[in-house]
Amino acid sequence: MSQDFGRRTEIPDASSLVDHFVDRHIREGRGSKTAMLSDERTWTYAQVADLVNRVGNGLQKLGVRPGDRVLLVLLDSVEFAACYFGAMKIGGVAVPTNPYLRAQDYAYFLDESQARVLVADASVQPELESVIERRSHLRHAIVVGARGGSGIAWEDWIANSSPGPQVSWESRNEAAFWLWTSGSTGMPKAAVHRGIDWEHCCERYARGVLGICGNDVTYSSSKLFHAYGLGNALMFPFHVGAATVVDPRKPQARSLLEKVQRHKPTLFFSVPTLYAAMLELIDASDAYDFSSVRHAVSAAEPLPAEIFRKWKQRFGMEILDGVGSTEVLHIYLSSHPGRAKAGSSGRPVEGYDLRLIDEKGNDVAQGVVGDLIVRGGSTASCYWNREKLSAERMRGEWFYTGDRFSVDADGYFRFAGRSDDMFRCSGQWVSPLEVENALVEHPAVLEAAVAPFEQANGLVTPKAFIVLRHGFVQSTDLIRELQQHVKQTISPYKYPRRIEFLEELPRNPAGKLLRHLLGTRATRDPR
Repeated sequence: MSQDFGRRTEIPDASSLVDHFVDRHIREGRGSKTAMLSDERTWTYAQVADLVNRVGNGLQKLGVRPGDRVLLVLLDSVEFAACYFGAMKIGGVAVPTNPYLRAQDYAYFLDESQARVLVADASVQPELESVIERRSHLRHAIVVGARGGSGIAWEDWIANSSPGPQVSWESRNEAAFWLWTSGSTGMPKAAVHRGIDWEHCCERYARGVLGICGNDVTYSSSKLFHAYGLGNALMFPFHVGAATVVDPRKPQARSLLEKVQRHKPTLFFSVPTLYAAMLELIDASDAYDFSSVRHAVSAAEPLPAEIFRKWKQRFGMEILDGVGSTEVLHIYLSSHPGRAKAGSSGRPVEGYDLRLIDEKGNDVAQGVVGDLIVRGGSTASCYWNREKLSAERMRGEWFYTGDRFSVDADGYFRFAGRSDDMFRCSGQWVSPLEVENALVEHPAVLEAAVAPFEQANGLVTPKAFIVLRHGFVQSTDLIRELQQHVKQTISPYKYPRRIEFLEELPRNPAGKLLRHLLGTRATRDPR
C-alpha cells in the first residue's frame, strides 16, 4: 500500500492539463517561485507561463488548430517546456522527439506525425535541412538558438507573439501528446496519450511513492523527450509547484555528481548504467556529496542487486527501482522507501493493477514466471496508425507489457527478462538477465549483456558482452575466471561460452540496452 503525503492536488474535471500544471501556480501565488534552473539562470513560474502563452499564440498565428501535431526536436530547456505546454494549450498535439538522431529518422517522424509545425534546436538543423523542404504537410519550422539556413528564428517569433492568455481548446480526455516508443526493435511508434494521463502518474507515483511536495528540487539524467524524463523533470515538479534542474547536455557520470553538489536536488532520477558509472568515480574519490537527495530512483532497466548494495553502503540510501513503460506513461511497479529489496522491482504502485499470466491467460502461481499485464488510469489510448498492434497490446483495460516477472510471498516482483529475450541452451531456458546479474557480481565487471550465439553446429549458447571496471585488462585468464564465476553462481549450463569485451554497451537515449544489436553481433561472431 502506498503512503499518502498530505493534501492531494487532483485536477478538477473542468480544468485543462496546462491550467493545472502552469496557470494554476500564478493564480495561487507561486508566480515568483523558481520553476526551472540550470547552470546559467533560473526561471520562475510566471516567466514559464508567459513563454507558454507566447508559444500558444504564436502557433495559432501559424495556423495550428486543435488536433494538429507539433513536432518538438529540442534539448532539455525552458523552450521545451514552453512548446510542450503551449501546443497543448491551444488543442494541438505535442510530439517530443529525440534530438540526437539523423536526417532519415526525422524524415520518418515528420511523415508519421504529419506535423504542421516543427520546433527544433539549432544543433539539429544540419540533419533537418534536406528533410524539411520535401515535407508538403510541414508549414513552418522554428529554430531555437543561433541559426543559419531556413526557418523562423525563435527569438524573433517569441518577441512578436502576445503573452496574453488564450482560450484553451484543450480537453483532458482527448489526445494531447504523443511519445515515441520502439520497444527492443522495429521502427518507433507513437503512444497516444490524453491530457488526464499525467494526473494519475503524478498522484499515484510522484506523490504516493516519493512524497513529492512544493519544497522539492528534482534532477533527472533521463531527458524530457522520453516518458521517464518528462515525468521526473517537468510534470512531477510542476504538479506540486516544485523546482526542476534542466541540463541540455548528454548525461555523464562526473557531470551528474557535480550538478547534484551544485544544485542540491532532493529527488534524483537516473538509470542503472549511470549509477554504476557514478560508483566507479566515487570509489576513487570522497569528494562527492549526495546528502541533499532524500530519494534516488532508477528505471529503464532492472537495477542489479550489486549496484543497490554498493550505493546503500556508500550513501546510506536505497535506490528505488521502478518499472514503467511509455504506453503506461511512467512507473507502475516500484520499490517503496524503507522497504526496498536488492534485486527486486518492488510492489505495484497504488492505483495500478498487475497480473502475471501464462500463455493461456491464466494467473500463474507464486514464484512462477509469467507475462506481466497492467491496467491503470495513465495507459495510452492506442498506437498511432497501428490498429493491429494496438489490438494485440491494449486489450480492453489491460496493457500487455512483454515483460516477464515472478512474485514472492511478500508480494515483491522480480524481473525475469523480456518474453522475446529468452532462449534455450542444452534444452533448457536461459534468461539473459540472470547471467548478466551473475557477471556483474564479479569485481572486474562494470556492465554485462548476454545474447544467444548460434554455433557452427546449429546449437545456441550464451555469449556475454562485458564492459570492464577501471584498472582491469581483458585476457584469456580473465575470460576463464568469469566463466567459472558464473558456473559457481548459477546453473552451470548457463555460463557464457564466448565473452567479448566492449568499451560500452549499445543503449538508447533513455539508457535501455539495445539487446537486438548485440544479438546481431553475436550471430555474426566468426569464432
